[in-house]
Amino acid sequence: MRALVVEDEPQLAAQLAEALGEAGYAVDVAHDGEEGHFLGDTEPYDVVVLDLGLPKLDGISVLRRWRDDGRDMPVLILTARDRWHEKVEGFDSGADDYVAQ
Repeated sequence: MRALVVEDEPQLAAQLAEALGEAGYAVDVAHDGEEGHFLGDTEPYDVVVLDLGLPKLDGISVLRRWRDDGRDMPVLILTARDRWHEKVEGFDSGADDYVAQ
């Protein structure tokens, strides 16, 4: 099983990668939206953990591009943004779940 973590905060990205690795996933980490989009567009992932506030390309744009390109891997948005309209936008963009920290 493969997982992609797209998170710009290095410590959180490392913690997520470690936890997923301990759960048996092979984990790739991207620290900006462009790299995350590229990896999700070119590699077969079983799950993606996606932050919204990313440099270079925001998480919503990454997710919309994946969905527009027919990528259907499960995507969990993990973000500090917890307003209801941001959650709605995440789900409308194709997220499978939305967790606010």
